Amino acid sequence: MPSKQIYKVVFVNQNQIYELYARQVYQGDMYGFVVIEDFVFGESSSIVVDPSEEKLRDEFEDVKRSFIPMHEIIRIDQVEKRGAAKILPIKEGEGKVASIYPPGKK
Repeated sequence: MPSKQIYKVVFVNQNQIYELYARQVYQGDMYGFVVIEDFVFGESSSIVVDPSEEKLRDEFEDVKRSFIPMHEIIRIDQVEKRGAAKILPIKEGEGKVASIYPPGKK
């Protein structure tokens, strides 16, 4: 039954909000990092292609596990089924996402 679990992970990466789905999410051995493994994307043979999901699929295609800094995680949800993976821009001045680093200061 544990292999059926799917997690939606939302985090900040290079001034964008990434929303990914994965089967494994846990605190890593490296202090301050969350590990994401076994990414879940939609069927690659589907007729309707979402360019945002395709970009994420290409970016994480050969990634076995990803280490995300804990302070960049917005939320992690256990969900019933996978949704669309997407990249959203952070809109200047809306105050919806707070990072400890100002843009361009990492």
